[in-house]
Amino acid sequence: MMKHRHWKAWFGVGLVLLSAALYGLHYALFHDSHYIFSYLVLHVAFVPVEVLLATLIIHKLLEMHEKQALMNKMNMAIGVFFSEIGDELLAMCQRFDMDSELVRGNLIIRNDWSEGRFAELIQRFGSQNLKLDCRRGDLPRLKEFLLDKRPMLLGLLENPNLLEHERFTDLLWAVFHLTEELAARKDIHNLTEPDCVHLAGDVKRAYTHLITGWLSYMMHLKKGYPYLFSLAVRTNPFDPDAKPEVTQ
Repeated sequence: MMKHRHWKAWFGVGLVLLSAALYGLHYALFHDSHYIFSYLVLHVAFVPVEVLLATLIIHKLLEMHEKQALMNKMNMAIGVFFSEIGDELLAMCQRFDMDSELVRGNLIIRNDWSEGRFAELIQRFGSQNLKLDCRRGDLPRLKEFLLDKRPMLLGLLENPNLLEHERFTDLLWAVFHLTEELAARKDIHNLTEPDCVHLAGDVKRAYTHLITGWLSYMMHLKKGYPYLFSLAVRTNPFDPDAKPEVTQ
């Protein structure tokens, strides 16, 4: 590390000496010190503007471009999550929902939905107190499904890029916690009432994050990927009449 720094220091000194030598050569050939100093002052005066352009404007543009590229990569990973885990998990969690019909009625997405409509639903479901009962759904099947998908969940949690996406990180942790809670129970068929209530809370947490995360992802698809949005609408896990085939 020290050798690397010394190399940079000597390189900088060499460049300064080379510049001084070239100015000296110019004076030796043309004997015009006035031109040399006026040219030097002119370039030094432009340095603050150059720094402004390089450090503030250009750097900001590059930063925005990198951030957009990172967001695209994150949304690709989010898309894989919902394709492999999220959509089916949403369908399973609905069976625990005591107000599933009401929830489903608000999540039949239409092609003409605006960003404002998506944002409104994200806020509503993010704060809505959903009521879930762990005896309504199929806990053994949910446990089996999540344990089968645990390697993929761990892989997503280890992705450093996804940690930049706070909402999706919270979703992953909620689903992973539910997985661990179910895995820790040897006999999922005979739960005490307090334990059933506890698990209902874990399912509710994951379900809430899944709904808001799914809505956010659908909004992203509608904005930038209409062909993917079309398929996602036709395979909506909240629509009992959803079919992947195009009918009209």
